[in-house]
Amino acid sequence: MGDLPLFQATLLFFFLFLGHVCSFYLPGVAPQDFQKGDPLSVKVNKLTSIKTQLPYTHYSLPYCRPPTIIDSRENLGEVLRGDRIENSVYSFKMRQPQMCNIACRVTLDAKTAKEFQKRIADEYRVNMILDNLPLVVPIQRLDQEARPIYQLGYHVGLRGQYAGSKGEKFFIHNHLTFTVKYHQDTQTDSTRIVGFEVKPFSVKHEYEGKWNEQNTRLTTCDPGTKRTVSNSNSPQEVEDKQEIIFTYDVDFQESDVKWASRWDSYLLMSDDQIHWFSIINSLMIVIFLSGMVAMIMLRTLYRDISKYNELETQEEAQEETGWKLVHGDVFRPPSNPDLLCVFAGTGIQFFGVMLVTLIFAVLGFLSPSNRGGLMTAMLLLWAFMGLFAGYSSSRLYKMFKGTDWKRNALRTAVMFPAVAFIVFFILNALIWGEKSSGAVPFGTMLALFFLWFGISIPLVFVGAYVGFRKPAIEDPVKTNKIPRQIPEQTWYMNPVFSILIGGILPFGAVFIELFFILTSIWLNQFYYIFGILLIVFVILIITCAEISVVLCYFQLCSEDYHWWWKSYLTSGSSALYLFLYATFYFFTKLEITKLVSGILYFSYMLLVSYAFFVATGTIGFYACFWFTRLIYSSVKID
Repeated sequence: MGDLPLFQATLLFFFLFLGHVCSFYLPGVAPQDFQKGDPLSVKVNKLTSIKTQLPYTHYSLPYCRPPTIIDSRENLGEVLRGDRIENSVYSFKMRQPQMCNIACRVTLDAKTAKEFQKRIADEYRVNMILDNLPLVVPIQRLDQEARPIYQLGYHVGLRGQYAGSKGEKFFIHNHLTFTVKYHQDTQTDSTRIVGFEVKPFSVKHEYEGKWNEQNTRLTTCDPGTKRTVSNSNSPQEVEDKQEIIFTYDVDFQESDVKWASRWDSYLLMSDDQIHWFSIINSLMIVIFLSGMVAMIMLRTLYRDISKYNELETQEEAQEETGWKLVHGDVFRPPSNPDLLCVFAGTGIQFFGVMLVTLIFAVLGFLSPSNRGGLMTAMLLLWAFMGLFAGYSSSRLYKMFKGTDWKRNALRTAVMFPAVAFIVFFILNALIWGEKSSGAVPFGTMLALFFLWFGISIPLVFVGAYVGFRKPAIEDPVKTNKIPRQIPEQTWYMNPVFSILIGGILPFGAVFIELFFILTSIWLNQFYYIFGILLIVFVILIITCAEISVVLCYFQLCSEDYHWWWKSYLTSGSSALYLFLYATFYFFTKLEITKLVSGILYFSYMLLVSYAFFVATGTIGFYACFWFTRLIYSSVKID
């Protein structure tokens, strides 16, 4: 009992630390009240493109720069996502409209013109932030009464032909019309920002006389004559030796939207009916499987157990067939039991990460307003869930008569993270070669190493020590010394066929919601319907457990007692269908053309599929483990 206080103390520390982390990532920051005339500073974030998936810093292009560029403090998740938040030259005053403000003038050379043209061709967008709200471009739907679609960030520019021009030209968005929406408190006269929108224009600005940064008066946009920028102006081409003048307008609009609801427009863009269709589709699969399990458990198994227990003579028992005949071999250790223990322990770790993350996300602790909060929380949870990985792995390991628990714990702590880190390191080198802001700095690499070696691995060993000190799990029946010969199996009980069939239903329960998850990751959209995702996750757990139990029962009835690995692979094979769907999504929904971007996509999706395999396989394995122990402890065996 000496290890129990240590285990309890570790658990207490884990939940206290988790509570501290989640309190740090509460949805949204504290509301900030502004008075009329208060300064508003716009920050710039990374340049993003759904065609390349490679982010770049805002000032990687020769945009207007403030005298001193100040980097905002970023959390671990933001750095891994490639966010680089910096100050800008755009400065407003609350509820004081501005018109035709000149930000700066830039003269392009051949190199900078080519950089702009490259970013325009790859459809990069400029991202900005005001009071923690991302900049969006409202796009009106065909149905004028429907709410508009919000596009995150505005495009660097566009390309096409202009009247009188020959060939395709590149045009830059150098004039921005900002709209700041605010909600006013009538009692205190304070205002809170609830929206940040922009309409970009490409304008070839003209001015009279010599250029003077402070006193130049534009003829194409003049607040004195109320001349505003419109689509009738000549667009600004991106060519060598071109002079580009960056300007902006600011308008303020009062809104009925309250501060607490200001993110709703960003988060509620998808059609809820499709998500509910996903749940209905998943529920139908669960009902079908539950019916089969109920039939097996309540009818077939009850009848079998009653019949076996009523047998009076050994001759009668020898005439019986089915799952009872393999009772002397059903708990025989599988081939390569050490690897099974490692996979089961890692699966428990993934299962804990997904379950706790979803619960806290549903409770509102992980809001998109905290950029990088979701990824940071998942990494911290992974490190602390090593405690449960080591515990579950060592318990199985001792049941299989293993003796070297330290070696098993080390393999549990290292196997998946080592694969992930090697892939991540290679991809990071490729991203660094592209000079993208998505490349992880050396300091962040050290932080990841600390999470792995300083927290995760020690906790795996603590859990393994506690688990190995406990008494070994006793089998409900004795195992024969000589293995029983397995009869020839029918074609549909072939391991490969039944494993592949078993993975279809768990994947079918989640594939509709998977589309929205892939869209949020690769098409730069928000995903925040965590309530529905939690329901789908619970359905996935039930589906994995039930399909594994059903096929395990059929296998035992065929007198095949090699169920250990098959129960893991049956539900785990759904990861194969996930990767195939990701491949289908790549060729049908994405427009990625760069080799590096394609490598990034398939490498990350392989890691996701690997993690999905480990998690779903573990669910199926433990369901069959409970099922076999239940049925064989219910019959009388001499």
